Amino acid sequence: MSAQSFSFPLSEGPGASGAPRRVALIGSTGSIGTQGLDVIAKAPGRFTAVALSGGSNLELLARQAVATRAEAVGSAAGTTAQLAAALDAACATASVPRSGAGAYRPELFTGPEAAAAIAGWPDADVVLNGITGSIGLAPTLAALDAGHLLALANKESLIVGGALVKDAAAPGQIVPVDSEHSALAQALRSGGEREVARLIVTASGGPFRGRARAELATVTPEQALAHPTWDMGRVVTTNSATMVNKALEVIEAHLLFDIPLERIEPVVHPQSIVHSMVEFVDGSIMAQASPPDMRLPIALGIGWPHRVPGAASAVDFTQAAQWTFEPLDEDTFGAIRLAKQAAAASPTHMAVYNAANEEAVEAFHDRRIGFLDIVDAVAAVVEDYDAAAVTGGELSVEAVLAAEAWARRHARARWSGPSRDRGNGHNA
Repeated sequence: MSAQSFSFPLSEGPGASGAPRRVALIGSTGSIGTQGLDVIAKAPGRFTAVALSGGSNLELLARQAVATRAEAVGSAAGTTAQLAAALDAACATASVPRSGAGAYRPELFTGPEAAAAIAGWPDADVVLNGITGSIGLAPTLAALDAGHLLALANKESLIVGGALVKDAAAPGQIVPVDSEHSALAQALRSGGEREVARLIVTASGGPFRGRARAELATVTPEQALAHPTWDMGRVVTTNSATMVNKALEVIEAHLLFDIPLERIEPVVHPQSIVHSMVEFVDGSIMAQASPPDMRLPIALGIGWPHRVPGAASAVDFTQAAQWTFEPLDEDTFGAIRLAKQAAAASPTHMAVYNAANEEAVEAFHDRRIGFLDIVDAVAAVVEDYDAAAVTGGELSVEAVLAAEAWARRHARARWSGPSRDRGNGHNA
């Protein structure tokens, strides 16, 4: 993977003409997954859903499966019997037979390996990995191993897997779905790899843009979830408030496009219309702009390199509007600086960073720690991590899992004890 992978017109692929491109969705019941199914439903000539993997919402997963007639259905939660029962109920509601002529009987997968099984489903052309967290690493590797095009919204799998994921991918096999990286991929088609001066990753600033650090000491979980622009899950929304999400996106851009970290810069753009920019060596800047709607990068991700007509609305230039940009306050929001340091420290330091953050976010919403403690705890865990002692300095799936397990134990030890209402203080 490199900037060059995205800087020239690509050949025709499935979905542009002929048979619809067959899509497997990982996290079909989540935000990315449900929007992905919406994109697929509105473009039946281009896409069809052939395999679905969801979480604990078996009822929704079953309804999705019946609606799409997916060939394979998987869930990490529940048993095969429970998933089958949910399908029975969904079929009864939709008047779809489960036995006899015309019966709907997909192959079922449950348990920890379900998502990877769906990602490797042999009848798929493209896999949309839309789950949150490092649990997305296994399906990411399974999709790549199966030779599928990977539309990647699960940034954590690339960040914690690093070279493991890059080495498993053929050139152009991974297409980013995060709006920022989709924007960069589009802009990079305007020039060659050696013409790229820097990548500019935009950030909305989250709900606490403009606040000083001292003002964040009393932030509550409810306030952290009040994102001004995007409708996301709890972890990603909280990460946006702490700027950890932007930190992960900076590392993701580095890994996707092979641009050095010192040439990737965040900038705050509250309107979230310009999703990211590429500056070229002659001073020209190419920006991708569209109203905030994840259906656009999802459609481009599963249809790459072809655009899907009507995937999302365009900017309405008949209405007056202002687009503003401002530097990120890295003294108040230190997550990006910390991530760059972690990425440079060892191949498994980002696995520690990400796992410690996931634990800290849960502790914050459980009111065991305060808002400022999230990044402070991540910094402390990263500082204490000795890669040589924990993993022997090697990079493998086992090393990543060992680093994550160490980080989770180390993070939890910082706030062990009975749950208390600590959402209004600085307590780590």
